[in-house]
Amino acid sequence: MAARSDSVAAQDISKKLNVLISLSIKQLLSDKTLHYAGKRRKGISNIVHYLADMGLDAKDIAQIVGSSLQSVRTLLTPGRRK
Repeated sequence: MAARSDSVAAQDISKKLNVLISLSIKQLLSDKTLHYAGKRRKGISNIVHYLADMGLDAKDIAQIVGSSLQSVRTLLTPGRRK
């Protein structure tokens, strides 16, 4: 039972850290490139690759940039870097 509680706590911490990372990226980019979810976002590929290079999982990256997991995986596919 304690292991389940630890797992839930870890997930909660992970979500909060993802929000902090997202806010930091938005602030660094002056919120210009991550603003509209429905439109193409400039520089998102660079951010995705940067976060992947830092060792983050594609699922976490998708949460941070507010994109679908499939989109992030597509961007991380070799030869798709723009």
